[in-house]
Amino acid sequence: MNTAGTIDRPLTHDPKKQAPMKPSTNEPAGATPEDFSTSGAMDSRQNRTREMQLIPEALARAHMHELLHEAERDRQARRLVTARRMQRKAERASLRARRALAMAVMQ
Repeated sequence: MNTAGTIDRPLTHDPKKQAPMKPSTNEPAGATPEDFSTSGAMDSRQNRTREMQLIPEALARAHMHELLHEAERDRQARRLVTARRMQRKAERASLRARRALAMAVMQ
């Protein structure tokens, strides 16, 4: 492969310089361009091959993105559970302190 970059992270952001992902929509289906040449067919075939080779990379990137989001949700849930546990513990300590103060005042 002689071009750098991937489908998700292209070397350039200029659409005219990127490999086409889909056939052109301004041509009728099944029509062949007038200046069709063998080198054009080879370039098109090479682009499809490169895109197909990069599909697993894009899938792996999407999978890792999903796993990272899932891990972040798990961390948030764990922090929430810990915060609630600490809040209940603080409420019990406050209640014990109020009882102790009430007992001290009564005697």
